[in-house]
Amino acid sequence: MTSPRPAGAVRHPGRPGQGRSGGSGSQGQWPMPDRSIIGTVLGIPPVAALGVAVAFTGLGVLIDVLRSGTAGIVFKVGFFTGCLLAVMWVRRRSLFLPIVQPPLLVAVLVPVMVLLVGPSRSGGGTTETLLLVGAPLINSFPTMATTTAVVVGIGIGRLLLQRNDDPELRLGRLAGRDRAAQGRGGPAGRAPGRREPKPTVAEEARRRAREKRLEAERAGREGGRVSDPRGSGGARGEGRTSRSPRQS
Repeated sequence: MTSPRPAGAVRHPGRPGQGRSGGSGSQGQWPMPDRSIIGTVLGIPPVAALGVAVAFTGLGVLIDVLRSGTAGIVFKVGFFTGCLLAVMWVRRRSLFLPIVQPPLLVAVLVPVMVLLVGPSRSGGGTTETLLLVGAPLINSFPTMATTTAVVVGIGIGRLLLQRNDDPELRLGRLAGRDRAAQGRGGPAGRAPGRREPKPTVAEEARRRAREKRLEAERAGREGGRVSDPRGSGGARGEGRTSRSPRQS
């Protein structure tokens, strides 16, 4: 038989996800630095977020180049989707790379894919190569600007909204401050304007009994000091009277 639960015991509700590495926070949410845009979903490292954006963008460029010879609508959809997933799925503490990656992807990945998979032109000189690479870059500039603006907005929103406001973290910080104040002790360790706790009835009774005992001991010592001088003075007076010569 199981022992009954004490009346004052507090039952903590189960938290989903504690079996995972590191455990999740209150209400099944991960710690704030490790969260994605959804608190219950663990964020991915920045390298993985970059891989997601590269995979979607590269696949879109590949399909468009093989289909029409230049970057088109499939590239635009894949590029926007990959960058959006990257900035929403990455860990909160690793937002910098997904925010700055959209222009870099267009400037690096699109020319490389066009040169590798694009239509071959026999005898084409430098001018034709520049036109072959520059046309997709110019056509994709509006998509790149729009995607960058959306990604930057989501990243700034996550930085402002996803702060370290976990109730457990706040309780831990408050408990640490209380322990530090108790360790310092005395008036110097108390926060300014903080009142001392009122003594209990038992403490007040002990204090009064101690004061009465000290007063009684002090009165006893003072009474002994007053009585001794009189007795010694009287004895000395009697000695002088007995030893004095009888006057005729």
